[in-house]
Amino acid sequence: MHVLVTGSSGLVGGALVKRLSAQGHQVTRLVRRTPRPGEARWNPDDGTIETNALHQVDAVVHLAGAGIGDHRWTDEYKRTLVESRQRGTDLIARTIAALDHRPSVLLSASAIGIYGDRGDVEVDETSEPGTGFLAELCVGWEAATAPAADAGIRVAHLRTGIVLASNGGALKKQLPLFKLGVGGRIGSGRAWQSWITLDDEVSAISHLLAGEMSGPVNLTSPNPVTQADFADALGKALHRPTFLPIPAFGPKLLLGGELVDNLLLSGQRVLPAALLGDGFAFAHPTLPAALASILGG
Repeated sequence: MHVLVTGSSGLVGGALVKRLSAQGHQVTRLVRRTPRPGEARWNPDDGTIETNALHQVDAVVHLAGAGIGDHRWTDEYKRTLVESRQRGTDLIARTIAALDHRPSVLLSASAIGIYGDRGDVEVDETSEPGTGFLAELCVGWEAATAPAADAGIRVAHLRTGIVLASNGGALKKQLPLFKLGVGGRIGSGRAWQSWITLDDEVSAISHLLAGEMSGPVNLTSPNPVTQADFADALGKALHRPTFLPIPAFGPKLLLGGELVDNLLLSGQRVLPAALLGDGFAFAHPTLPAALASILGG
């Protein structure tokens, strides 16, 4: 299979390219810089893409987008978050829809933020979108794939949770504090965290490439945990105490109130019903086992 991948420099994209290549697939990376062998160039900001590299592509995995937690959510950066997703996704969808030889599938990134803050309520792919900035962002992000679906391409939306890896993402940022023994729950710790290991994230994407599923697919472990339970499990994996809670005002001072309220103090209790129903087997379904695998414990 010839697979086109955007966002290949990111945590998930980089791991996915390695996995697909190891499986014997041909991979073309879509990049913004001057392309190297095995790459093609695009620029979502001005709507350009090297279509000659797409003519023999069998599948597209679209993961590109500005980082949700990389900056304070100023009005300007929130526009960047929205535009980086909608412009890029619309460009990919319209371009592959217009090809004479269309890829059979588009797997397009999304996020569990689409469900909004649901408290303790369990949600799956049949649940309606929630409210708030992240939910609205994800709704628009997914809607931008419409040209591909209208052209008969199978489209699946990868509603990803917190991806756990020692070399990137949220866990990498947490590890220094927890290793020092000063990590702990943030605020009340009651917010739900729906997580997935990087290994299972990549395996799920590979599963979806080979399968027939379309529509929303939650890429999360079947065992979400509260923020307090996550902190406790991470402390135990590192053999460090976690009895000191982190007051919410600290992260808010550093990162801004809206970002912290949305990413750290609220959450979603998400179940991967579609994946489980399709026979996908998680390598790391529980958090203690996942952390032991990631941290080598």
